[in-house]
Order: sequence, then structure tokens, then C-alpha cells
Amino acid sequence: MKSFYPSWFFIPAVVMYVVFFAIPTFASFYFSLTRWSLFDSQFIGLGNFVQFFQDPQLWNGFIHTFEYGFATSAAKVVLGFALAVILTGPILARGYLRAIIFFPVLISTIGVGIMFKSLLDPFHGMVNAVLGFLHLPQPGWFTDPALALGTIAAVDIWKGVGIATLIFMAGIVAIPNEYFEAARMDGASSWAILRTITIPLSRPAMATVIILSLIGGLRSFDLIWATTGGGPGFTSDVIASVIYKQYQAGFYGLSTAGNVVLFVVVTAIMVPLSSFLNRKTVEL
Repeated sequence: MKSFYPSWFFIPAVVMYVVFFAIPTFASFYFSLTRWSLFDSQFIGLGNFVQFFQDPQLWNGFIHTFEYGFATSAAKVVLGFALAVILTGPILARGYLRAIIFFPVLISTIGVGIMFKSLLDPFHGMVNAVLGFLHLPQPGWFTDPALALGTIAAVDIWKGVGIATLIFMAGIVAIPNEYFEAARMDGASSWAILRTITIPLSRPAMATVIILSLIGGLRSFDLIWATTGGGPGFTSDVIASVIYKQYQAGFYGLSTAGNVVLFVVVTAIMVPLSSFLNRKTVEL
């Protein structure tokens, strides 16, 4: 009886998992095979998927999704680690600087999008006003097709680098201080300590940052929608925004099929990547 009793504590978690993940997931797979509305549905097999992959904007969205996801993820890993190394060292106002870097994480993504859309407005934004005062070019950050997606990625990095820094800081602080002391006694330089101790022993934190940031980048939608809505034209569309536009147009089965495609793509990338990173961590 004693061994059976603790199993009751799993029931709330199992119920929540089934209600909020398992049932919606299986329902999405089913509805992706139908042409449905709020009142009825018609089974059409793989018709939605065929139509989805014939959408000329889909491949554009795929390319943008991978560019955006890998670029933002790489930047968060590099900047997050560099900031963590600095903020765990003996610097002035360390606590204050930590708070400043982490603060953007606390702002809602939609709020960040609205704020930067105002700041980077080509005609009335503060950034272009300063550039104009300095007699520098005043680009259309969100209205120039060549700049829109890159600008959104930069805003995403600004917002997300704080959580990456926090994870790296936790990993660095967890490294036994004896390793650093022994290296200094042996005359190791700061660069040697970073290369032989800090980086290798931070790999578990690095794996976490890579996985979380890449999943977030590949599923990104709200910041893009709040700033450009996928425009100008289709130049900043990602898979998620293409799916949402199909939903807005009333193609519910088609948009559900798109969600399934996105789920499969993210899973197909993240499962082997997670296995690879964890294997590397264990071997260390």
C-alpha cells in the first residue's frame, strides 16, 4: 500500500498532460485530414497537405523560418555565454548589470514588438530622428524588404539573450572553484582557463540554451506579427505566419495541416539534436 500511495500524486499531472497536450495533438492530426468548420467536417485524407505544399509562399516561409531560427539561436548562444563569463567575473556593479540584461525577458513579446515598431518607425521613430540629427541614413527598419527580417531577429536577440545569459551563469557558477584555483596556481592564462575549463564544463548549459532558443526561433510568430505582420509583402513571413494567414482566410483544415507540418519539422530537428548534445555532454 505504501508503494502504491505515491502514484496518486501523478494523476493531476497525467490529467493535465492528456487534456492540454495529448488530446489537442491527436485532434490536430485528425482535423488536418478534414475540411472542417465550426459545424461540420469532411474527411479528405492528405488533400490539405498537398494544397499546403503547393502554396508558393510556403517555401519562402520555410527558408525564412530556418534563417531566423538558426541566426537568433546562434547569436543568443554566443552573446549569452560572453555576457555570462563577464557577469560571473569580478566587475563593478555586477548585480545591476545582471538586472539590466535580464529585464527584457520580463516584457511580453507583443509589448516588445509594439515598442520597437514605434522606436524604429521610419518617419516618427526616435532611432531615425537621432540618425537624421547626425546626418546619417534613415532606413525603413520594418518597411524595407532587405532589412525587415534581420531587424526582427535583432529585436528577438535583445529580448531573449537575458535568459540565455542566466542559464550560462548558472552553469558557470556550478563549476567547482577548485578547478580555477588549480589552473591559476599552474600559471594558466585567462584564455586558457576559459578554453580548458569554463567552456567544456558549461556544455550542459550550452545544450539547454541551444535547444530552447532554436525551438523558440523555429516557432516564432508573435514578434513578427506584432512588428510587420509578415511584410512588407511576404519578405518576413515564417511558417507560423503563413499558417495564421490561412486561418484568417477561413482555411481551417489547411491551417491545421500547417500546424502539423510545423510540429513534425521542429520535432525532426530537435530530437536528434537533443540526443547529439546530450551524448556530447555525457562523454565529457
